[in-house]
Amino acid sequence: MKKSWLEEFSLENDSKVENYVKTDYEVFEDKNLLDEFRNTIIQELIDKNIRNDENLHQYINEEINRVTDGYDLSNEERNHLFNLIENEVNGYGPITELLDDKNITEIMINAPDEIYIEVDGVITRDKTISFINDDHIIRTVQRIIQPLGRTIDSANPMVDSRLPDGSRINAIIPPLSVKGPVVTIRKFKDDIDNVDTLIGNGTMTPYMARFLDACVKARLNILVCGGTGSGKTTLLNVLSNFISNEERIITIEDAVELRLKQEHVISLETRNTNYEQGNEVTIRDLVRNSLRMRPDRIIVGEVRGKEAFDMLQAMNTGHDGSLTTLHANGCHDALNRLETMILMGELELPIKAIREYIESAIDIVVSVERLSDGKRKVTSISEIVGFDGDTIELKEIFSFLKHGLTENGEVNGEFILYDYVPKVYEKIKNRGVDTVDDMFINVQKKTKTVPKKGTTQIKDQKKSKK
Repeated sequence: MKKSWLEEFSLENDSKVENYVKTDYEVFEDKNLLDEFRNTIIQELIDKNIRNDENLHQYINEEINRVTDGYDLSNEERNHLFNLIENEVNGYGPITELLDDKNITEIMINAPDEIYIEVDGVITRDKTISFINDDHIIRTVQRIIQPLGRTIDSANPMVDSRLPDGSRINAIIPPLSVKGPVVTIRKFKDDIDNVDTLIGNGTMTPYMARFLDACVKARLNILVCGGTGSGKTTLLNVLSNFISNEERIITIEDAVELRLKQEHVISLETRNTNYEQGNEVTIRDLVRNSLRMRPDRIIVGEVRGKEAFDMLQAMNTGHDGSLTTLHANGCHDALNRLETMILMGELELPIKAIREYIESAIDIVVSVERLSDGKRKVTSISEIVGFDGDTIELKEIFSFLKHGLTENGEVNGEFILYDYVPKVYEKIKNRGVDTVDDMFINVQKKTKTVPKKGTTQIKDQKKSKK
C-alpha cells in the first residue's frame, strides 16, 4: 500500500500544535515591556491625531522603531507589536480580530486580561489577547460608541449602543462596576437572517416556520419571549422578513439591531439624556409618536417598562400585525410580566381590565430557550384562548418536549404539533392565508368541537441532536 506523505517522512500530524495560538505574553516574555511599548505608541497616536490621508503603515513602523530603539526584538515580537498597534488605528484595539470572527457570537471583557468568548453556545476564556489597563478598555468603548453620539464616563457610567454591523455593546464602568470596566458585545451572525437557517440548525421545524409565516401574513399580534441570549431578536428579525414589501414598517429599539429587507422601513432609536445635552427620548415616547406616522406594522425590539401599555394600545387600535419581545422564562411568565410592566406605569386600572386588554391585544406567544447544551430552540408556540376564571388561558399549538441528555451531553427531545385546531386558524383563513390548511384540515374533519390538548398529530419533525 502507498504511504502517505506524513508516513513516508515519519511526521506526526499534531492538530493541537497547528491550531495553537500564542498569547500576548508568550510572544513577549516581559509583560511590563510589552505594555510599556503599547502604551507609549498608542498615547503618541492619540496626542498627534494622525490624519487619515497619511501613510499609517509607514508611520506605525517609524513609531515602533523610535520607541523600541535600543531593544533587541525578534521579528516575531516586532510583527506582533505592529499588529497590535494597527488594530488600535484601523480597528477596535485588541478585540478587532474577535469582532471579525464570524463564529464568535459573544465577547465578554471582565478585566484587561480576562476576556471570554462564546462559540456555538459554549463560553471559553480567550488568553490570546489582552488590554493594557482599565483606561485602555474605556478608550476602546468610547471609540465604538462616539459616532453614535453616546459617551461613557464617571457621570454616565453605563451605555447600551451598537456597532456598525448591528452588534450590540453594553458597557458599565466604576463607580457602578466595582471590579473595573465590564463590556459585553452581542454579535449577530450574518447567515442567520432567514427561516431556512433556523430550520437547518434545529431551532424549529418546517411546520412551525410555516405556521409563524401564516400568522405574520394574517396580521396576528405576536409576542416573543425568552431569557438572555436565547435568540429573541434573531427570531424577531426572521419573523419580520415575512412581512409584505408593500407595507410601511416602523421599528423601535434602544439600539438598532433589526435588519429588515423591505423597502419601506422607518427605524427609530432611543436617546439618552447626555446626547448633545438634550432630553431623554424613551421607547414609550417613540411608540406614541409612531402612531402618528401612519404605520402598517409596529415592531418594538423589546418592551421592558411603561411602554408595554402603549404597545398594547397600538395593537388594540387598528395596528394589528405588531411584533415585540420581552424577557421571560415562558409563555405564562411573559403574560405575567407584561401585566406587571403595565402596573409600573402607575395607571389606575383594575387588574381585570389590564388582563382583558392583554387578552384582546395579543394572539400568539412564542417562547425561545437556550438549552443546557448551548443550542437554541423554539420551545412553545401558544395562543391566548380567553379566560380561565380571572387568569388568561394559554393553549399550546407547538412545543418542544425534552427527554434528558444524550451521551454527548446534548439535549434529547422532540417537537410536537398538538392534535388541536387553534382559534387563530379562523383568523388566518379569514385573511385569505391557506398555507397551513394541511396541518389542521384533518383534525377539523374529525370533530366540530375543539379537543383538549393530549394526543399528537405530528411528532419529532427534527430531533434536537441536529
